Amino acid sequence: FSVSAVDRKPTRRNPYAPFTTSSLQQDASSRLGFSPSRTMQIAQRLYEDGIITYMRTDGVQMAPEAIDQARRAIVKEFGAEYVPEKARIYQTKAKNAQEAHEAIRPTDMFRNPSTLRGDADQHRLYELIWKRTLASQMRSAEIERTTADITVFATSRDIALRAVGSVVTFPGFLALYGVQAKEDNSPDDTEDDEDSRELPPLSVGDRPKLEEALIEQHFTQPPPRYSEASLIKKMEELGIGRPSTYAATVSVLQDRNYVRLEKRTLIPEDRGRIVTAFLENFFAKLVEYGFTAGLEEKLDEISAGTLNWKDVLREFWIDFTRQTDDIKDLRVSEVLDALNESLKDHIFPAKADGSDPRHCPNCGTGQL
Repeated sequence: FSVSAVDRKPTRRNPYAPFTTSSLQQDASSRLGFSPSRTMQIAQRLYEDGIITYMRTDGVQMAPEAIDQARRAIVKEFGAEYVPEKARIYQTKAKNAQEAHEAIRPTDMFRNPSTLRGDADQHRLYELIWKRTLASQMRSAEIERTTADITVFATSRDIALRAVGSVVTFPGFLALYGVQAKEDNSPDDTEDDEDSRELPPLSVGDRPKLEEALIEQHFTQPPPRYSEASLIKKMEELGIGRPSTYAATVSVLQDRNYVRLEKRTLIPEDRGRIVTAFLENFFAKLVEYGFTAGLEEKLDEISAGTLNWKDVLREFWIDFTRQTDDIKDLRVSEVLDALNESLKDHIFPAKADGSDPRHCPNCGTGQL
């Protein structure tokens, strides 16, 4: 083994924007295990007690006086070196964002979570909001990233290996999560990957010794199923729904037995698959992502007074009536044939012997 190259580069890690409704629901789900509806219930109590601002918002901006108070709170908690020269200003990236309200933040930045009265869930959610808000106005973390190329001299051919690691030289906003310079480099909000490991001192020409070799085989995994948090994130990206409807939408899917929650993962139920197949076959436009997002935009224009609500309703109704007229005379068998075609791989999975999975085992001639 021989170290052939060592590259050290300083990098910065910037804090995230303050919470919106969707990002709070996602973070509370991944870090605290709260469902979206539970998060909103707890946030509602905090809002009613005057502890946080309004919790149904897609805006990431904060009032100038709130930013000023946050900066002063950071100086008190960590020192002036943790406050950037200029205040950070954030802009939302969400599609169809209205930004009618501020980001979700504490009403008093000096109210440390340790002083908060209330139950444990309120304390945990408030701490999440307080840290995110203060972090959004703190200096970036400064990190030194090291990449080392190691050549393995073998009899047949040389093998090139690469090791990557990083070390925090100035914690910045990560200090809120317990990170200290050149010490702890894995706070709650950092990714636990190989890049975050600290490498030992290495120089070109060094000959490290092999202590252990682990050979592991990995396969490309399919995309994971949605969790409640990741589904809300996807809805926001597609412009579907509003901060006030995210949690309710996910709850309705479960209440109607369209999906079930299993180990924090949403699993489609047969009822949900059938309803989806029916809509995709006979009301395809109504379940297109673009149609829903476009309707959300029109509702915004109606709210702003730039679009007549009667025109929007008339356009929708004419199209919807045309679709219902097209299918109302369909025979039940035609609907079943369409559903069977869409769901055949799910309802009738392929058999190992290659025989027709729909072949009737009783009469021997009909199909299931």
